[in-house]
Amino acid sequence: MAFKPLHDRVLVRRVESDDTTKGGLIIPDTAKEKPQEGEVVSVGAGGRDEDGERIALDVKAGDRILFGKWSGTEVQIEGEDLLIMKESDILGVIE
Repeated sequence: MAFKPLHDRVLVRRVESDDTTKGGLIIPDTAKEKPQEGEVVSVGAGGRDEDGERIALDVKAGDRILFGKWSGTEVQIEGEDLLIMKESDILGVIE
């Protein structure tokens, strides 16, 4: 992909949730909530501190993350729906 986020921003691909519940009920598209789990596609170089030194990000491409329900900005890059968000919007990394 020919897109690299700047500073402390992260490019994320949402991970799609299941179409059925544990009990076997099928969830229609209109009733689904957007997943709050994603995979990091690309990361920026990091922010800068007061001295101008780079602060490295804690996430890297390929990490599975959890983020807030209203986090990030939805964008379409090369026909794919992605999110751009700040690292501070990420709640944690799934190991």
